[in-house]
Amino acid sequence: MRTAVRRAACVLVRHELRLLASLALWAARRTHGADGGRAFGYARGQGAVMFGLAFVCCVETLTMSVLLRDHPTVHHVVFVLDVYTLVFVVGVHAAAVVRPHVLGPGVLRVRHAVHVDLRIPIDRIATVRRELRTTHERADGELDIPMGAQTTVTVELTHPLTHFTPLGRQRHVRVVRFHADAPAALVQALTQARTAPSPLPDRPAPA
Repeated sequence: MRTAVRRAACVLVRHELRLLASLALWAARRTHGADGGRAFGYARGQGAVMFGLAFVCCVETLTMSVLLRDHPTVHHVVFVLDVYTLVFVVGVHAAAVVRPHVLGPGVLRVRHAVHVDLRIPIDRIATVRRELRTTHERADGELDIPMGAQTTVTVELTHPLTHFTPLGRQRHVRVVRFHADAPAALVQALTQARTAPSPLPDRPAPA
């Protein structure tokens, strides 16, 4: 029991630190883990919702400040919680912006903010297609990573790939569905990467 609690606490701390790091990267207009690969964003699928939540948090903070002005202790506690909630909401969106999907040499890196970071070897991909889905039912061997309640790309694998949840639970998946802001471009780039000709073998230099 203690081990499980300690593990969950460590995961929570890492999660919060990554959100704060994402805010710093977002402010600096930098991305994480996209060096040497082609980045494909997915954050637009939730942008309006997250900024709406951030606005609601700001309104709530101002409202509670007025209502609790005669109770300073409670006001301070609620204010800290409201500010934390606002930072959390903005941090989640920032993490989605600075951690895009990345198509690199031999691998497709599918991500969802700081929650999912799945590396799919290109040679394990059986099919890839653009497919819009707005409803998802949990099924064995399938991993759905929706953004704004929808996925736009479906990848089927030749054999199962191991995926670990944030709490360390292991799953074996053969179908991965995720959202991309430009699904057609991602599918085209991935198709080209799968069908790219093999490099020519090295030949000895002429004497």
